Formats: sequence, structure tokens, C-alpha cells
Amino acid sequence: SDDVSSYAIISNVALGFIAVAMGNEFRLSELKKTGKQAVVVAIFQALVATIAVDVSLFVVHLFLPDKLPLPCVLTLGAIATATAPAATLMVVKQYKADGPLTRMLLPIVALDDVVGLMVFAISFGIAKALENGQIDIISVLVNPIIEVIVSLVLGALMGLLFHFTEQFFHSRSKRMSISVTYVFLAVALSMLEFNIGPVTVGFSSLLVCMMMGTVFCNLCDFSEELMDRLDRWVSPINILFFVLSGAELDLTILTNPMVLLIGVVYIVARSAGKISGSYLSCRATS
Repeated sequence: SDDVSSYAIISNVALGFIAVAMGNEFRLSELKKTGKQAVVVAIFQALVATIAVDVSLFVVHLFLPDKLPLPCVLTLGAIATATAPAATLMVVKQYKADGPLTRMLLPIVALDDVVGLMVFAISFGIAKALENGQIDIISVLVNPIIEVIVSLVLGALMGLLFHFTEQFFHSRSKRMSISVTYVFLAVALSMLEFNIGPVTVGFSSLLVCMMMGTVFCNLCDFSEELMDRLDRWVSPINILFFVLSGAELDLTILTNPMVLLIGVVYIVARSAGKISGSYLSCRATS
């Protein structure tokens, strides 16, 4: 596990490239058609999944309070919001999928991470408060809101700088090199964390890179071609990302029957929440 954690930078960089590709989907021309629907579906399916997991695991907690304490229930419920953008994007790319569903799907998956970040911070803050016996309003509400705001601001500034720099280069290879450099730079800056009084200012590399991609793609005329070339260059890093994700799974944990039971309940409840939340919000937004 120590060896795997030492390669964390590869996963962070891969997610950075994936987030930039996601940002490419937030083109103003498309958002005018599907923006409102994407926002409603993204928020609703994420929250319904959290509620479904929280309720289901709370029932398990009532029967097995020692094996599944309440703080764990809240934390697992918060994790249920997030949808991994990597797998979704890879499937879309592999099958060269395009159409109304795909154009709606990718912004939803991207927005899902913003919702997930907020829900996780709030749920995890409440879980810590239950464990410590006191609630910290700064870590529950202030820090996550600041993290989202500063990440979007940093991403927007990086996107403007990215667009400004690319205009000075005309060869494909140089533009490609600049693009790769900016993604690495955005991921590196996202690792910064500092305190201003009691408030912790941190960045989400997913949000920073997503915002950078959004701003760049809406400003740059040749962004489509550049993103296509970048996508081919980054394939080996994406493969490493999935290999490392698999390497982090400790199969010995699954020998515990209680863990298996909690896992099955979690998967069923999360799936039911995501599907029903998506179905109801899609019906509501036509």
C-alpha cells in the first residue's frame, strides 16, 4: 500500500487531464440548450443517492451498532454522491458516443463532483462532530464553500492564462506541449493548502482543471482539435490511473462477512438512489 500511495501523483495528473476534458463539455452553445436540465439532474440524483444510502445503512446500524457506527453511516452516504468521471469519459471516448444523451451526461457527471464535494464536507463534518461531541461550523460549512469558490477562481485564471499563452504558438507540437504543461501546473497549484485564521483554504484539483478547461474551450477557436490531440497523448496515463485504482483494493477485507453485508447494502441502495433520482429529475425536466 505504501508503494501504491507513492504513485499518487500519477492518479492526480490523470484526473487533471480527465477534468480538463470534462470542462470541454461546458461550451456555452450547448449549455444554453441543456444547462438547466443538467444542473437539476446532477443535484437531484446525487442527493437521492445520499439519502438512500444513509437510510439503508442506518437500518443496518440499528442491528449492528458496534460494526457500523453512525459517523461511518454518514461518511458512506456522502461518498455515494460522487460519480467517477474517469470511467464515464473513457466509455464515451471508446465508443465515440455522441448525441443528446452524451451531451447531457458529461456535464451532469462534472457537476456531480461539485455537489459531491459539498455533501461530503458537510456529512463528514457532522460525522466528526458526532465522534468528538461538538460541531465545528467552520469545517462543516465555511471550508467547503471556500474550497469550491477558490478552486473555480483559480481555474478561471488558469484558463485565461492558458488561452493567452497558446496564441503565441502555431505549431501543433508546441501547442500540445503548452497544454500538457498547464494541466501539470494546475494539478500542482491545487495541492497548495494554507490557513487564514481558523479557515483552511484548500483547492480541488478536479474543479480547478474543470474550470480551466471550460474557460479555455469557450475562448479558444482551435480547442476542439487540441483536446482531441491531448486525449490521444494522455491515454497511457489513464491506463496507469486505472491500474493504480485496482491496486488500492485490499481483497483481504472482503473475508469479513460484515464488511460484505455492508458493501452489498451500500451498492444496492446507491444504485437505487442514483437510478430513481435520475429518473424522477429527468421526468421533471422533460
